[in-house]
Amino acid sequence: MPSGERIVTLLGDSLTAGYGLRPAESLPRQLARRLEGVTPPIRIIGAGISGDTTADGLRRVDRDVPDHTRLCVLALGANDMMQLVPADLVRTNLLAIIDRLQRRGISVLVCGMRAPPWFGAYAWAFDAVYPEVARASGTPLMPFLMEGVALHPAYVLPDRIHPNALGVGRMADALAPHVRAALDALAAPASR
Repeated sequence: MPSGERIVTLLGDSLTAGYGLRPAESLPRQLARRLEGVTPPIRIIGAGISGDTTADGLRRVDRDVPDHTRLCVLALGANDMMQLVPADLVRTNLLAIIDRLQRRGISVLVCGMRAPPWFGAYAWAFDAVYPEVARASGTPLMPFLMEGVALHPAYVLPDRIHPNALGVGRMADALAPHVRAALDALAAPASR
C-alpha cells in the first residue's frame, strides 16, 4: 500500500458490482477515475455482490471490508426494497453493519435508496430508513445513490432497473464529492 494511501471500500449490491457492465464501467472503477490526483491518494475497492440484501451485507461485512479500509461506502437496500423487506429490518441490518465497521475503526458513508412512489405506504417507511440510520449512527449520508438515474430511460439498462455505463457515470459524479468530504472530515482535527 503506497504511503498515505486511503482505502475506500464500496460494500453493496449490483449497483456497486457493475451488473451488466464491463469492469471498467462499474461504479468502483468510475469513482476511482473521478478521484484520481487527490492527495493523499485514494484507492477504491469494490465489494459489491449482485442480489445482496442488507442481511447478506451483514453476513459478509467482516470478510469483505478489509481492515485497512479508511471509509466504507455502504450502498445496500435496493434488493430489500424489491423484496418488500420490512423497513424496520432494513434499519436494524444497516445499523448492525455500521456498528461492526465502527468497532473496527472504519468510518462509514451511507448511500440512501428510495422506493418508487407506487410502493405506497412501504415507500414512505423505506425512504425514511436512511436518514434515520445516518442520524442514529452519526454517519454522513448521500441521500439517494441513484438520483437523476433511477427510472430515467437514458441511464438504465433494458431491464429498466440497473444503471448503464452513463448512469453509473452520473452516480460516480455525485458520489465523489461525498467521499472526499467524508475523508476530509476524518482528517480534520477534532473540535473541542
